[in-house]
Amino acid sequence: MKKESIAIDMDGVMADVETHFLNWYNKEYQAALNHEDLKGKSESKAFPVKGIIRKYANTPGFFETVPVMEGAIEAVKKLQQQYDVYVVSAAMEFPSSLIEKRNWLQKYFPFIDWRNIILCGSKHIISTNYMIDDHPKNLDPFKGETLLFEAFHNIKVKNHSRAKNWKDVLHYFDIKLDDLD
Repeated sequence: MKKESIAIDMDGVMADVETHFLNWYNKEYQAALNHEDLKGKSESKAFPVKGIIRKYANTPGFFETVPVMEGAIEAVKKLQQQYDVYVVSAAMEFPSSLIEKRNWLQKYFPFIDWRNIILCGSKHIISTNYMIDDHPKNLDPFKGETLLFEAFHNIKVKNHSRAKNWKDVLHYFDIKLDDLD
């Protein structure tokens, strides 16, 4: 019997880009911004310096050094036991991120086969059974079931099931949390 499939976004879901942006910003500007300061703001208005997210995303080394989202490695391994898991990242906007994202996945998620990694421009062509993403723009046109992974920029979004963390993701898929407690 064929397994159902899940598309999982990288940035903001597997990779903790929010923390990475904060760390880079605070270091560069000797600031003390934290996660609460960003909550409810759009990505374009989250930081006092306009365009800083794009600047960092275009900086060599940014994507290869992003920390892993807490619980992501263990949760993805558990999901793979019951589902065909695909990593789907809209990486074409930042072309230098392609190799860095591939290297990052190889370092932290070496158990994901290269054939299950989709680095694309738009996710509207993805036709898995489920999609986990932090951006409603990727979930809204998706034809399967959607799970919005909570991020500072999507706090006010109400039209998708929501996961605050990887424990919530496993709960959504009714998978035991033993390894994450």
